[in-house]
This record gives sequence, C-alpha cells and structure tokens, in this order.
Amino acid sequence: MEQTLYEKVGGDKGIEKVVEYFYHELVLKDDTVSHFFKNTDMKKQIGHQTKFISFALGGPKQYAGKSMEKAHKGMNIQPAHFDAIATHLHDALAHFGVEEADIDTALTKVASLRDDIQYK
Repeated sequence: MEQTLYEKVGGDKGIEKVVEYFYHELVLKDDTVSHFFKNTDMKKQIGHQTKFISFALGGPKQYAGKSMEKAHKGMNIQPAHFDAIATHLHDALAHFGVEEADIDTALTKVASLRDDIQYK
C-alpha cells in the first residue's frame, strides 16, 4: 500500500520539524509576511499549523481550530502574501527531502484554501 504524504514526511514529529523550520527560518525572516505574526504566540501557532498540515497531508484529522476564513479575518492577506507563504512551505518541505511531486500535491491542497484566506 502506498504511503500517505503524512507518513512520508514522518508523521506528526516530522511535520512539526517542517513547520518549525517554515516559521523560524523562512516566514519570520521574510519582511513581506513576518508582520502578520508580530503579536502571535508562535508556540501555539506552530501547534495549530502542525495539526493542520498533518491533516492536509493525509494524516489523522486533529485540526479543530477556527475555519480558515475566521482565522485570517481582518488580516487583508493579498495574493503576493499567500504566494510567499506557499513558497516558504515548498522550501521547508524540500529542505526535509520531500519529493517535488509530493510537494505539488501538498501545495495544491493549500491553494484550494486561497479564497478562504485572501482579502479577509
């Protein structure tokens, strides 16, 4: 049986490493998007994002946070911001050796949320 993306990345532990790298090494060092996280409890954010990405990659449904629309309300995220975050996710997954085809699958899932996240 073929492994899910969730399993390929190493389950919750592997995804948590990807998410920590994603925020600390990429997102928070990018002036075009870091301001969105100025007043964010990053430990909590990393926990939410790990659960969300785990679910998005075919892992168990653990994400019970706000809807994407509610979570991004009032942020006025523009297409360039969304694209920057998607690029950082791509780079974080690639950094941990995830294959390009699998990254594309993950980013397609993320892209399906674009309308729930932008312009809110």
